[in-house]
Amino acid sequence: MSDDDPITDFTRRSVSVEGVKKTVYVAGAGPAVVVLPEMPGISPDVLRLARWVRDAGFTVHVPSLFGADGAFPTVEGGGEVVRRACVSSEFRAFAGGGTSPVTVWLRGLARQAHTACGGPGVGVIGLCFTGNFALTMALEPTVIAPVVNHPSLPLDDPGGLELDAADARAVRDRLDRDGLTVLAYRFEGDRWCTGQRFAAYRALLGDAFDGRVLPDSAANPAPPPFFADLVGTPHSVVTAHFVDEAGHPTVQARDEILAFLTDRLHPGGNRPLPAT
Repeated sequence: MSDDDPITDFTRRSVSVEGVKKTVYVAGAGPAVVVLPEMPGISPDVLRLARWVRDAGFTVHVPSLFGADGAFPTVEGGGEVVRRACVSSEFRAFAGGGTSPVTVWLRGLARQAHTACGGPGVGVIGLCFTGNFALTMALEPTVIAPVVNHPSLPLDDPGGLELDAADARAVRDRLDRDGLTVLAYRFEGDRWCTGQRFAAYRALLGDAFDGRVLPDSAANPAPPPFFADLVGTPHSVVTAHFVDEAGHPTVQARDEILAFLTDRLHPGGNRPLPAT
């Protein structure tokens, strides 16, 4: 993908949570799944993932949190988005910052989506900069299927978690109380989401953390420029570094994520996986 995505097959909505409005792109039918953008925004690859979720039998919600919606990830434009996000009051990009305030808004989005869509609960897929947000959103009782993909925050602490101590305890207690599992993915050599970070998740969550690691050789060798030149490491398992070939490890990861969502949000029902 080297062109912008016009996002014409989604409905563009203005969603207000506690007086704060953000744009959310919505498509599909069925239980709600929130697909969070990764740096540097709602890219064509993020939208491809959202369409897979939609086609698997869900109402997908993609909130605009940073960057230009639908834009192909370039070096210059993407770098500026990262710089702005790192100093934004909505995010906590560095160690010691605690939980990103924007997750409060996202929990409100999950509540509204569940009210509108019904079903047993809401799924969330976090990616990169927003990877850990999927876990934090489990503080919202309607969220029952969190997927944490290559979480990169805090940027300056490879073994750190983007959670303050109180939220970490609350998330752990909620998962224990309701028997929830967190599904997570990373590439083995990812320097933005290291083995130390997955070890920290395991230490906090125990068996509730299902962390899966793909070999670096499975990463798309020709991702968009932002990922090739700025990220500079195998990173985005089901977006920029995805390889759309039958039987490929990244395709398997995609299918596992869709099966995880189906199992929790369509209990007792079967939904077809999208064609690759």
